[in-house]
Order: sequence, then structure tokens, then C-alpha cells
Amino acid sequence: MSSFVLSVVFATLALVAGSPIAQTLATSEQMPLLAPELVALGNRYQHGEGVDRDLPRALAVYCRAAKLGDAQAFYEMGWMYANARGVERDDSTARYLFEQAAAQGHAHAPQVLRYITPSTLSAVPACLRPDPVVAQEEDTYEHPYPRGPIFELVNRLAPSYGVDPRLALAVISIESGFQPKAVSPKNAQGLMQLMPDTAHRFRVRNAFDPEDNIKGGLAYLRWLLAYFQGNVPLVAAAYNAGERAVESYGGIPPYTETRDYVRKIARLYRKAIHPFQSHIVEASPLMTRLQNISK
Repeated sequence: MSSFVLSVVFATLALVAGSPIAQTLATSEQMPLLAPELVALGNRYQHGEGVDRDLPRALAVYCRAAKLGDAQAFYEMGWMYANARGVERDDSTARYLFEQAAAQGHAHAPQVLRYITPSTLSAVPACLRPDPVVAQEEDTYEHPYPRGPIFELVNRLAPSYGVDPRLALAVISIESGFQPKAVSPKNAQGLMQLMPDTAHRFRVRNAFDPEDNIKGGLAYLRWLLAYFQGNVPLVAAAYNAGERAVESYGGIPPYTETRDYVRKIARLYRKAIHPFQSHIVEASPLMTRLQNISK
């Protein structure tokens, strides 16, 4: 069995409830399924409910949930920065956090933003910035992603969608070679090569605008990750061939282009499992079938 097939099997086995792998993932601080629990834990530390009050720890817990795209976590962090709770007051950081909460649909965040000076610039808090270790690890990857505005955009936007920036960068590298105006023979457009229907589906107004395109691509990756429960090979196959093709063939379609695409993603992004946000969409029926097969 090839290493590529093994990675797919491993990714599937990790989804089987009760398996050692699933139990390991369940205890990971990066599992998006735990985002609501992380926010609840942050609340306990923030308010001293059943535990000693620990504001720095509350902020750290909220930050872990925020990295998974949790709107309430962004809001709680914004409130702490706006009111100097456990950190020095920082309206720039508070604005960024409330903006992210609003973007994720938090009902009260837009109202709070009105009380922050309009001229205040947004600033990403340190805990949400790319880890310097990532840059060192990335040097071992086959493709040296070019540093510049696109690289920075991906690293700034991806955490808000619960997507590993390196996965998004791998997609951009393969899809467009970092060319914002790229158009495929099938009319896929921009950095993440969004088809017009996909762009419309994820509310992209201008597929050739780098930020708009990346946001659409990240929203699509977030959706696919939830639909295929973090199975990266299946997500890659669906991004290339469409989720319906993956379901029709019960896995990676036998298209040469798609299989080559999945292999390219695997070379650039060496993780078979990626955290996912289960509330985004109900999982594909294929995942249940794969789980049953693996039992």
C-alpha cells in the first residue's frame, strides 16, 4: 500500500469514535470541536467560577478558541483588551478582535465597535500572529512560498476561518502560482482559482482582488474541512474536482488531474488531518460509510 493511500486510511481511522487516535485528537487543544468548551473554560478563568480567577490564562484559552474561528472567543478577547482585563488596554487590538467577531456573525460586536475611536487602526494580538516556528518548519517544505503581501494576507486571514495558513498557501501555490489575475481554461479565477459559482456561493464580489479571493477560498476550505471532517486528502480532491465527485466515487476520484493534485497538496502540506468546525455544515454521508468500513 502506498504512503499516499496510507495517509488517507490514517485520516479515516482518526475519525472513528472511540479509537485511540480519535481520543488523542479529542484532547488536543487545537480541535475545533472543543471551541465552545474552550470559551466556557475561558469564562471560568475570567470570572473565577469554580477555579481561581486567572485573567492571563483566560486570555490564552480564548485565543486558542479564536484560532478555531469562534466568534464568542474573539468577542471575549476584544472585551478584555478594551477594558484592560489581564492585559494593558489596547484599542487597536480590541478593534481587530471585535471586527473578527462581527465577521463571524457575533450579534453585539458591531455595536461595541461604535464606541471605539473610528480612526483607531486594527492590530492583530500577539497570540494570533503566525508562530515563528512555522517559518522554520516551512523551510523543509518543497516549495519556498514567496514572502510578500499575499503571504501576509493568508497568514492574517486564515486563523479567522480556522484554516492552517500553510494549507491555504499550498492551494494558492498549486492553483495559481501566486498570480492574482490567473484564469484557467475552465474559467477558474484568481489566487485560489475560484469558479464563478463557487465565488458567488461564498460571496466573493471580485475574484481578482487578492483579499476578496483569499477570503472566498478560505471560506470554501473551511466548508470542505467541515464536510469531510478534516480529512485533508478528501478536501484536496474536492477542491479540485468538487465534493460531489468525491462522494460519487466514495473517495478520491480516478481522474489523473485530481490524483496528481492531491499528491501535490500532500507534498506541500504534510498533515492528513486538519481541525474542522462541525457547526459549519453537516458531515458528508461518505464519512459515515468510511468509518463503517474501517471498523
